[in-house]
This record gives sequence, structure tokens and C-alpha cells, in this order.
Amino acid sequence: MKKKTIAYFHILFWVLVVLILVLIFGQSWHSSVKAFYFVIFLLPVVMATSYFFNFFLVPKYLLKGKYFHFILYFIYTLIASLYFETLVLLVSFIYLANFNMSAMGIYSHDTIILGIVLYMVVFLGSFLLMIRQYHLNQRMITDLKEEKNKMKKGALELISNRKTARIPYEQILFIESLSDYVKVHMVQGKTVTSKEKISRVEGLLPDTFLRIHRSFIINTEQILNFNYEGVILTGDKELPIGRSYKKQVRTALMIHG
Repeated sequence: MKKKTIAYFHILFWVLVVLILVLIFGQSWHSSVKAFYFVIFLLPVVMATSYFFNFFLVPKYLLKGKYFHFILYFIYTLIASLYFETLVLLVSFIYLANFNMSAMGIYSHDTIILGIVLYMVVFLGSFLLMIRQYHLNQRMITDLKEEKNKMKKGALELISNRKTARIPYEQILFIESLSDYVKVHMVQGKTVTSKEKISRVEGLLPDTFLRIHRSFIINTEQILNFNYEGVILTGDKELPIGRSYKKQVRTALMIHG
């Protein structure tokens, strides 16, 4: 889901860039059609420069404090991108303006302005990435605080038989969903039932617990063995891994070791 969201974000960003550039060059040429073709010619240069700058130069050199290398490669990138812009200009001159430079307007044949437009897009992309990274960091901090609070609490609290049952995390073997209530299976063989949804209970647990099936949450610290089809817990209790959970569960269990 996150990958799809990121993909949609990139697609939306470049669609907006195309629309803005068509608007800029269209006003100069008095022809949105010619401007659109020019922007399509220019777009690979803009995209390549933006991704190279934001996903290679910045993380590899700038964020690691290698400022000399960052500046050096940034200059190389600037020269290369302006060179390719000139080639785009030449193609536009031949195919769109019919060798009539006056028909193209100042915005399209002035490479300095083209460079400004190009790097405005690049730095806009950087700004949006910084905002996105800030929100991701804030979300991570919030998740860590919640996780810390859960671990500090040290127990799962549920209403069972109209009383609050406090079950220490280390005593939980797995949690089973049975229609409109859940049953907590403990290491000693005892069980506690509560009229709760398993999805809500999942949100109350720390990351040492893992949802492996629409009906089961396991305590990963109680795992004896596992394979692609299921897990074996303390007491030789075997539980299946749901089909829709297999990929994420296998990844999580491999990390858990």
C-alpha cells in the first residue's frame, strides 16, 4: 500500500509539472500544443536531473557531509542537464518552430531561463521530499512513543466477565478471534475471553506480537519453529499462516530470527 501511495505521489507531481510548464511555454508561444510537445521533449531531462539530484547526490554526499563531492557533482549535473536542454531546444527548433526561432519566444530559446525552470522543478521536488520525510519522521517518533508506552505498561488489559483482566505480555501465547469476541491463550494453559475485536486488540499490543491470520495473533517470543504454512509455539501449539498474511509474516519472522 505504501509503495502504491508513493507511486501515485510521483505521478501526480509530474503531471502537475507538465501542466505548469505547458502553461509557461504556452504563453510564450501562444500555442499550447507546441508547448506540450516541447515539455514532453524536455520532461526526461527534468526527471533524470531531479531523481539523480534528490535520490543520489543528496543522500550519498550532502547528507553524509561530503560537501566538496556534492558541489563538484552538482556542477557536473548542471552542465550535463543544460547540455541536454540545448539538444531539446534544437529538436524543438527543427520540429516545432520550423527553424523560426522568433516563433518560439524567449522562454524556450534562452538556456538560462530553461535552467532556472529546470532547477525550480528539481528544488520543488526536494522541498516536497523534505516535507514528506518530516512527516514520516514525526510518525516514526509517535509510533516509538506508543510502543514505549505499551512496553512500559507490560500487560494487556481487557474486560472479561465485567472485570478488568491484566495479562502480562510474556504470559500470552497467542490470541484467537472467535466471532464477536477474542480468547487469550496463555503459556500456562489458561484462557481469558473478552468481547473485543481482534483488530482493536492488535493495536494494544507491542511489536513483539504478530498477526499471522485473520483469527490469530501470536507472541513471537514463544515461537519454537515456523515454515511457509504455519508456526509452532511453546507447548507444540501449531497455528496456520493466512494466505493474505504469508509474505509479511515470513518477512517479519525472518527478521525476528
